[in-house]
Amino acid sequence: MTAAQTGRRGPLVGMRVIELAHIMAGPVCGLMLADMGAEVIKVEKLEGDDTRRTVPPALDGESAAYMMMNRGKRGLSLDLKAPEGIAVLRRLLGSADVLIENYRAGTMERLGIGYETLREDFPALVYCSLSGFGRTGPYADRAGFDLVAQGMSGLMSVTGEGPGRPPMKCGPPVTDITAGILAAMGVLAAYTNRLRTGQGQVVDTSLFEAGITHTYWQSAIAMATGIAPGPMGSAHPLNAPYEAFETADGWITIGAANQKNWTRLLTAIGMEDLAEDARFAHNLDRMANRIDLAETLAPAFRRHSSAEWLARLEAGGVPAGPVLDVNAMHRDPQAIARDMVVEVEHTRVGRMTTLGLPVKFSRTPGRVHGAAPLLGEHSRAILADAGYDEAAIDDLLARGIVRETLA
Repeated sequence: MTAAQTGRRGPLVGMRVIELAHIMAGPVCGLMLADMGAEVIKVEKLEGDDTRRTVPPALDGESAAYMMMNRGKRGLSLDLKAPEGIAVLRRLLGSADVLIENYRAGTMERLGIGYETLREDFPALVYCSLSGFGRTGPYADRAGFDLVAQGMSGLMSVTGEGPGRPPMKCGPPVTDITAGILAAMGVLAAYTNRLRTGQGQVVDTSLFEAGITHTYWQSAIAMATGIAPGPMGSAHPLNAPYEAFETADGWITIGAANQKNWTRLLTAIGMEDLAEDARFAHNLDRMANRIDLAETLAPAFRRHSSAEWLARLEAGGVPAGPVLDVNAMHRDPQAIARDMVVEVEHTRVGRMTTLGLPVKFSRTPGRVHGAAPLLGEHSRAILADAGYDEAAIDDLLARGIVRETLA
């Protein structure tokens, strides 16, 4: 275990990851592994990850977007276009378990650090590659962006207010985030196999495939019927009522997705007579008459506040919740109790908040291990850990092979 790994906690303590990733999907993979205890060294180009320039907003000149995606990592700024930079990277790989990269197809090979080259010297390396469309197939050379992946994966065709409205993307960059989570899952599977066999391998996933995984329900419908589902607002393609309703002062969601919850809902809102309405007798009927159902229920919900309805629905055992904005979500007692909003100390910004680890472990709890690094903040320490003496480090800095930023 390196000095940098001492004091970390989580099930992945002892794992060392080299992250050659930028923007979002690759960094999501890295932050998931870091939060679970892995030491993640983020290797950035000399001018830094492009997310550093994704402003506003910024705090003391540091991009809020960059700080969110790269908390808990150590930072090295390195010129990979120079042979000396590649030599530094290869030395780091000598003690690494995982490499994460999300460059365009062919870039790593042109730099001389593609998997087929690296596995000759590092046969146990888990090499994780994220891209727009995957490393095989007719689109392998295309650049990938969340918006494009949402459109091509079918997500935009089922997101929006309803038929006849313009296609709409999901608000968050769901294919970027999901690709990062899938990559972390793949890394852990490959690492488990390596512990058994001693052999590394390539883990390959993409934004396109990440988007496709979000169409499980819609794909099931299309495969069974031959009809591609369209947008339904907040409604569910298979169950009703399961959508958002406006109240006197906001919006709430109702999850009466089975017959028991349907009858509970009718009791909670005082509309028991609808149980005898043939249009709404069973879920099959309610789905066939979903719009009529929503129009029948809507006036009742507008008569009282969200708080009043949520109290009634909870007392009646009906799954429901408020529609919160992001600030309200950050203040929600459940988010706080689950450590999903935590504080970290940033070298320049000072005390700041970030999001927490969404997976809990009973024996080896993980956590956010610190704020994001300044550009090259840990360059000197990382090189020292790799066996470079002070004179060699000073030479690399002087020649611009490595960059460091002091607090």
